[in-house]
Amino acid sequence: MPWNNPMDLLGKLADFAVEKVLIIIAVVVVSLIVIKIVMKLVDRMLGRIPMDDTIKGLIRTSIKVLLLAVAAIVLMSCLEIPVTSFVALLSVAGLALSLSIQNFLSNVFAGLQLLASKPFKVGDYVDAGNCSGTVYEIGLFYTKLTSVDNKLIQLPNSTIVGSNVVNYSSQSHRRVEIRVTASYDAPTEKVKGVLSRVVEENSMIDREKPIMVRVSAYQDSAIEYIIRVWCANDDYWTVYYDLLEAIKPAFDANHIEMTYPHLNVHMMGKES
Repeated sequence: MPWNNPMDLLGKLADFAVEKVLIIIAVVVVSLIVIKIVMKLVDRMLGRIPMDDTIKGLIRTSIKVLLLAVAAIVLMSCLEIPVTSFVALLSVAGLALSLSIQNFLSNVFAGLQLLASKPFKVGDYVDAGNCSGTVYEIGLFYTKLTSVDNKLIQLPNSTIVGSNVVNYSSQSHRRVEIRVTASYDAPTEKVKGVLSRVVEENSMIDREKPIMVRVSAYQDSAIEYIIRVWCANDDYWTVYYDLLEAIKPAFDANHIEMTYPHLNVHMMGKES
């Protein structure tokens, strides 16, 4: 129906504009209230779940962004703005963005996996990603290790998740294993007795766990013996080196030769 009076047209436009503004205000206010209520429920739920604070923060942020996106779509629908094309555009943009930051996302999800599964914690000594060191920091993108010579190693989380992880600090006790060779001329029981006395003289060894001193192998030039004992995790290297340093003097005191690979050459006389 055509409008003959311009004032009537302006009035209708003004009423329409006021109506749209009221709709916008109502949708925004209701959306903010709903988001606030939902976020309080999320915070309460996350507070009851034993989970790392980093993961909780990421979950909270993701839910809030999702709620804001839903509120924006509802607002656009109320204003009769086409939403289908907008959602499709967001989907394409999201796909392109995810492809461009694939490595970034891979490290993020790997970081979440590490924080959730907890294969190690700060202070543990580990082998991970072909590197060894004490865990200094577990981040969302990188994990930092401190090597034995105090070098800082920064590993992408995706590298750690894709490799074998050996945690040397997760258990309270650790087994010490030492292999040593002795001459075939030395009686095996004598060698085992000397090695057993070396073990007995070390006070850091756990006597409640199995102690083994046995023949391990018969090699070309010597008999190999093996020592297996247990100690507290923190005492591992002390026990290892103390045993290693005590074996040679004990062998010398008991006239046991520690042989090394050698070759005997027999010269044949020339026949006349």
